[in-house]
Amino acid sequence: MKVDGNIGTDLANVAANAKRTEAEGYSGAWTAETAHDPFLPLLLAAEHTSELEIGTSIAVAFARSPMTTANTAWDLQAYSKGRFVLGLGSQIKPHIEKRFSMEWSKPAARMREFVLAMRAIWNTWETGEKLEFRGEFYRHTLMTPFFAPDPEDLGDFGTPKVFLAGVGPLMTEVAGEVCDGFICHGFTTEKFLREVTIPALERGRAKAGKTLEGFEIVGPSFVVTGNTDEEIEKAAIGTRQQIAFYGSTPAYRPVLDAHGWGGLQDELNTMSKQGEWEKMGTLIDDEILNTFAVVGEPEQVAPELSRRYGDVIQRISFYAPYASDPERWAKVMADLRAA
Repeated sequence: MKVDGNIGTDLANVAANAKRTEAEGYSGAWTAETAHDPFLPLLLAAEHTSELEIGTSIAVAFARSPMTTANTAWDLQAYSKGRFVLGLGSQIKPHIEKRFSMEWSKPAARMREFVLAMRAIWNTWETGEKLEFRGEFYRHTLMTPFFAPDPEDLGDFGTPKVFLAGVGPLMTEVAGEVCDGFICHGFTTEKFLREVTIPALERGRAKAGKTLEGFEIVGPSFVVTGNTDEEIEKAAIGTRQQIAFYGSTPAYRPVLDAHGWGGLQDELNTMSKQGEWEKMGTLIDDEILNTFAVVGEPEQVAPELSRRYGDVIQRISFYAPYASDPERWAKVMADLRAA
């Protein structure tokens, strides 16, 4: 199992973080699109490492066009010598329309077309074939030599892998059909992964005439741990609040429904609209916490992650929404790699 780290988005610290992440033996490092651009840190990470895979988890696809995304991904793939993974996600309607001022409609169908359009653009840049992509949402029919990057940029490693994040079965099926990997949302459980996610991925792969062989699944990874009972309790509080935050989102209700907890989504959504963010965490009881997260001392984490997901995922990163000791994760990583 590959174990990935996080290098953050503070440009002043990314180079040092990337060097340390590679030295500690992590397979890859991800950035997220939250308060900062997810791509800029990866340029620095590529410059200051030689083997570490780098990727976005995630970049918001619908905040961009297939053309601009194809261009940025191409350049990062070229500069990193084939180490870049383009991880995409849809975000949700309010953010796309009200934060990014972009169009939202039929997210699964739009995402499928986004990826296909991007691949068509890459194909034109690689082969010189005429760009002729006409879809329901995107249209790309103009590409002159002046605007086409040199195909020699990509050496013998080719275009980037494309991973897609999702929760619902439609988006997950799209990932199986047109992508190289799937990023499980942190708000995923073992039950949901096995009963909903994997069957949807298999349906998508079947549409493309493929199986899950060679397809990478990045696993769910809420972890609550610490060196003392007090540290574990503080970690649990932060994780309960994060689970509650995700649980308040209507798009993620199917995960709660799978466990018979759908009514909790209504409560959390109401509280979120009232701004009761900290109080929301108190609704996440021990059963829910232990279902979404691996909870225990550091030496207990790797065996439990392996038990839950070892036969179905290929790589994992730790989602720990609280302050913690980096050495703690180094031990967990070593245990996972040895499992």
